[in-house]
Amino acid sequence: MATASEERAAADVLKSLARHLNCLNEDNKIARKRALEAVKRETVEQRLSGGALQELFGGLLKALLKCLSDPAETCRDTAIQILTGFIRAVPKPEDSLPYLMPALAQRLGGKEILEPAEELRLALMETLSLVLEVCGRQLAPYLEDMIKILQRTIPDPFPEVKKESCKCVISVAQSIPDHFHLQAESLLKPLLQTISHQHSQVRVSVTQATGAVIQHSTGKNVDDVLSHLAQRLCDDSPRVRKAVTVVVGDWLLRLPDRYSYFHKLIPLLLSSLSDEIPEIRTLAEDLWKKVGSQWEKENEDDLKDKMDFRLPAPALYTSGVERPGLGCRELVVRNLSKLLPAVGRDIGDWLVQTRVKTAQLLRVLLLHAEDHCTQHLQSLLTVLYHACADPGTDVRAQCLESAKLLGAFVSAEVYLKLLLPHVEDFTSCSSASPWAPLTVLGAILRGSSREALQPHLIKIGDTLAHPEVCQGSQQALYLDQLLVCVDAVLCVCQVDCAVISLQLLKVLVSVQSLASQQEQHTLIILNSLCLCEAQGLSGACELYRQHMADLLQWLSDSHHTWTSHSIQKTQLEIIAMQSGPVVGEFLPALLPLLKSCLEPSRDPEMRLHIFTMLSKLLLDASNTLDSQGGFAEYMEMVLQDLLLPNLVWRSGRSAAAVRTAALSCLLAVLHGVLSVEETLSTQLISALEEDSKLARLLACRSLHSLLKLTTQRLNTDSLNKIYPELLKRVDDSSEDVRVEALKSLSTWFSSLGKNYDTQSCRPHLEFLFQQLLLYMDDPDTKIQDLVLEVLKEASEVDRGLLQQQTEAVREKQRSPEYCDKLLQHIECCFFSLSEC
Repeated sequence: MATASEERAAADVLKSLARHLNCLNEDNKIARKRALEAVKRETVEQRLSGGALQELFGGLLKALLKCLSDPAETCRDTAIQILTGFIRAVPKPEDSLPYLMPALAQRLGGKEILEPAEELRLALMETLSLVLEVCGRQLAPYLEDMIKILQRTIPDPFPEVKKESCKCVISVAQSIPDHFHLQAESLLKPLLQTISHQHSQVRVSVTQATGAVIQHSTGKNVDDVLSHLAQRLCDDSPRVRKAVTVVVGDWLLRLPDRYSYFHKLIPLLLSSLSDEIPEIRTLAEDLWKKVGSQWEKENEDDLKDKMDFRLPAPALYTSGVERPGLGCRELVVRNLSKLLPAVGRDIGDWLVQTRVKTAQLLRVLLLHAEDHCTQHLQSLLTVLYHACADPGTDVRAQCLESAKLLGAFVSAEVYLKLLLPHVEDFTSCSSASPWAPLTVLGAILRGSSREALQPHLIKIGDTLAHPEVCQGSQQALYLDQLLVCVDAVLCVCQVDCAVISLQLLKVLVSVQSLASQQEQHTLIILNSLCLCEAQGLSGACELYRQHMADLLQWLSDSHHTWTSHSIQKTQLEIIAMQSGPVVGEFLPALLPLLKSCLEPSRDPEMRLHIFTMLSKLLLDASNTLDSQGGFAEYMEMVLQDLLLPNLVWRSGRSAAAVRTAALSCLLAVLHGVLSVEETLSTQLISALEEDSKLARLLACRSLHSLLKLTTQRLNTDSLNKIYPELLKRVDDSSEDVRVEALKSLSTWFSSLGKNYDTQSCRPHLEFLFQQLLLYMDDPDTKIQDLVLEVLKEASEVDRGLLQQQTEAVREKQRSPEYCDKLLQHIECCFFSLSEC
């Protein structure tokens, strides 16, 4: 109550303000403005006692509230300032509430807000905030008015009004919680409409207000709010994410019905454990520890045994990560079955941010669940298959970490039983990416221990080496993951890998036969070296020597079905080329395989590939096929069974290409010809008519080599069949072929032995000399010189006949210069023989 002196002071002031109060009804806004300023000077700006101000406030309140509807903005602004000054200064501001709250509700809480100026709306909301601060529980009768105001001002276009409204929501909830919960839910709609506002500070304020509303409501609307808060966890503003973390943590600690919502609230708080901002991570960790500790105390009876006999952390627990407390782990374990379906849905969300957050959450959940992951392993694998095929690098990285945790927490026998069938048949899992099961397997193996994998190595090796797996796809990602699995096994199991050395080598050979990227070839080499090191082998040759018989048998099992599209032909080439000198130790197994693949009835393109490989081996025979010096024993087989059948003329370009490839091999093996000269010469003669320039050139060179190597061993009929075909090649369109044909003719003359009867074969020699002498007129001087050298060699066979033919040509004045050189050579040879 005001004292008598305070009442007299207040009465004096009111008397002095009587004229100004009358001016508030003037039509002139300047007069009204001056009157309000006078009131302000004489009241709130004076150092009056609280009792005096209380009396003045009571006397001026209605007039001031009426000014809130003044058409002049400046007058309304001054009136608000005076009201705020009184409320802040008087000892009993609650006495003004019966008039003040309806007036505020009229200006701000109608269907249409009457206050047009956003600055004044903000001032009015600040006044309401002050009233809440000074009146507190006294506002309970006016809750409905406040709710109407806040329903209109929360969605206000002015951001500052939104923020002040959210501040008022929190104050109302805390001031009159016993009454607020009755109407709290009516504020959720405007709050949720505003929670995605473009201003980050508005989003922070709305989040905090939403937290207060749910905290002090009946709790029935938690589900309506959760999706909005989950979206704010992906907000670009750290302040918003921090606000969500605080709100969710507070709910988990204080929400009356929190046990019913643990499975919905826990993921939100755990998501903040992976936030990119250290401050938010630390905040989330502290809140989560408090939640776990509180739950542990509340359920102490249920956890008594686990608290008394705490189990140590798993041996392969993630280094650098603090193990969550028992309460935190139990909360996750007991809610994991409800969390995983939601994780499975969100991991496929169209928003990258959502997928990343979900992948991070999955890792945190597994870190808490530990060996309890086993009972959910099937659904976890399904989630990981999808995630590992995600186009986002961050999503895949997080899911690989999750898979490693499964390797540490789950028994190898259990996860291999579920995972390996999907590796063998990727269509059996729901993922459309064939490499997804392999990706998961590689990560799980890396997370496992050597002791856990050792009993299952053969099973793992057989699965990886299965044709449906190691040859399952040519996609680069698939091959990459195959190599990752091999590398994981080698890194984890080390020397124990000796028992599956053959299977791992098959995988490496298969990947190399399909690989198209240099990085893959590099990884194959590194893995091969690791495999050698694990077994104490000196290098790749020793590795192939150890398994060559099994590798050749592996290929022989399917060679009858090979076609041009089969990768086995490439596998054979890799094995033969990379084994180096070792291949020469296994000729009895290799050559029958080559014989079957090179049968004329087989696919031409496949035979062409095999011949290309064979020619490479033959060109370096001393370091490959003949490394042991025993290839000569198989030479006849190579010629009779591999080469000669493929030199027989057949129509078509593919057949011509095969014959060309066979001829290239023939050049490399002629040094070992034994008793096949007759058959071979026949095939080479037919090859001289090939359409391919390269084939004709190779045929000439082969005949040249054959004549050299079979010195004076060919019979007369075979020799007489060769020279006419070589003569035809002297007229070839290719200069290279012409040169090679003349060289072969020169060798032909030198190969005529004692069994060649020059008298009975005189017609052949006469024809040959005549034809060669005609080429003395060739326009190409190089050809002329070569013909001269050939005829010089021919003079050793029948000097008289050649001299006779040359003189006849000389008389016709054809090539006199070359004829003179030839005759001179013949005479020199004659005198040399006479002297002898």
